[in-house]
This record gives sequence, structure tokens and C-alpha cells, in this order.
Amino acid sequence: MPRPTADAAGTASVAFNARKITTARGPEPRQDRSARTKAVILDVASELFATRGFRHTSVKDIAEAVEMTKGAVYFHYPTKEALAVAVVEGHYAYWPRLLEDVQKRELPPLETALAMLDGAALAFRDNVVVRGGARLQIERPHIDAELPTPYVDWTELLRSLLSDAYDKGQLASDVDPGAAARSLVSAFFGVQHVSDVLHGRADITDRWAETRDLFLRALRP
Repeated sequence: MPRPTADAAGTASVAFNARKITTARGPEPRQDRSARTKAVILDVASELFATRGFRHTSVKDIAEAVEMTKGAVYFHYPTKEALAVAVVEGHYAYWPRLLEDVQKRELPPLETALAMLDGAALAFRDNVVVRGGARLQIERPHIDAELPTPYVDWTELLRSLLSDAYDKGQLASDVDPGAAARSLVSAFFGVQHVSDVLHGRADITDRWAETRDLFLRALRP
């Protein structure tokens, strides 16, 4: 992955590479109707993977949920693993779009880092593909496909932003940006996991706000 760089506003300009995973795939959609059908299958599969997990979700379950035959599902996604890969890729594809939206706000680097995590909390609450991809990453040992290593891109993005924040005097002099980035990633993804287990992520924004405020007290001068 290219190392994130910073522009004049202090926001990371390179991060979150698109994740393309090598596995058997269905045909590329050539018509709007085909693309819409594929998107519907992906959303339903994401929801079932998120709630039941990979092992307890079958292609038959997905086909019944979208009111299609198994053959029709297999036309778009030739294996259950191909469906899982597509969901994980969709999960990773969300973060570059979020970063682009945050960068348009031209925030200072520390606020950019926090805005990214705030946006991620909303995505984990509201975006079915993000939720499904997160569950599948946890179940990586049970999926016969090579999936990306999680948390690496997030850690590097936050390290770059916090390094810029340190240079601009936004962080206390004894803060190590790398250590702070690793701690933020651990805290955020821990919060989203606990929120998922206890409340289906319904309270994730409140729980993350509590954790974020504690970190801010430690990070700022």
C-alpha cells in the first residue's frame, strides 16, 4: 500500500487501496438490470453473513431471501466464497469513499482522523455491507479464499494523520503518533465489536463518542 501523504490541509491523500481478491467470480454485469440484481444479492448476502456467519449461511438461504433460484444466484456468484469475497471487497471499498468525503471538509489532521472514525461508526451501524464484511473478516479461517489482513490500512492512515497533527502542535509533546494510531484502531474496533455483541451496534455512536473523548484528553496538549 502506498504510504499516505498529506496535502496543505493536513489530510491524508493516499490511503485505503481498493481490495481485489483473487477467486472465482461471476460475469461482469453489462446491463443495468443485471447490475441491480447483483447488488440486491450482495446486500442480502451481507445481511445473512452479518447475522448468521459464513458457515451457517447457504446459497439456498440467500436465494430464498432474494426470491430467486440457486442457479440464478450462482450465475452472478459462482460459489459461496465468491459471494463472501464480494462482500469483503464492498466493505473495504467503503473506506476510500468515506475518506474522500471527509477530506472535502478540509479539517485539520486530528479532526480528520476523528471524523473518519466517527463516519466509520455510522457505517458499522447503518451499512449492511460494512457489517457483513466485518463478520466475514472475523471468520477468515473458515473461508476458502485469501482475504486482506484487517486493520493495517486504518492504522497507517491514522498514523499519518496523527504525525501531521503532532507537527502542527495538535498533540501533546509526549504522544507517539504511531502508538496513538495503534491504540485508536484497537479502541475503535473493540468498541464496535462489543457494541455488536451486546446491542447489535445500536449504541455504537454513543459508545464510540465516550471512548473518543477519553482519547482526546490524553492526546491534546
